[in-house]
Amino acid sequence: MSSLGSCIAFIAAAHDPRIRAQACNHVSARFADVVWRGLSTTHVAESLRGKITLEELRRHWAVISPGSYVERFVGRAVATLIVWARYDLSFPPDLSQEFVSCYARTGLPYRELVLPCGHYTTGVTPFKWIDGVGMARFLAREL
Repeated sequence: MSSLGSCIAFIAAAHDPRIRAQACNHVSARFADVVWRGLSTTHVAESLRGKITLEELRRHWAVISPGSYVERFVGRAVATLIVWARYDLSFPPDLSQEFVSCYARTGLPYRELVLPCGHYTTGVTPFKWIDGVGMARFLAREL
């Protein structure tokens, strides 16, 4: 799962007990913050500013925010890899680190892979290889 797909897949995994492993590629605890601050969604944020506050947007979009579902993994054996990019302007690093903190606070086991690139450069050599091989190795080991 990656980016927006990562958020959706994470929520699906939180509700599906058959899921045994997940690799969250570019994820944030709160969907609203990514839209509000991310470079890729500036146009969306601009259309919302002045009509709704960030706090209100967080409340409205809590249902599509991965952070709302972290506790659903407590007591389940779901291996989790959290991948984020140190120079990501679409999913700002502090938002990804906040997601990692959600896992740490609940005591859930996870692995973390920090890519030395940005959001879109994850798709460029050598970063796509670091990302892809990292996720493939993790899933091969856990499944």
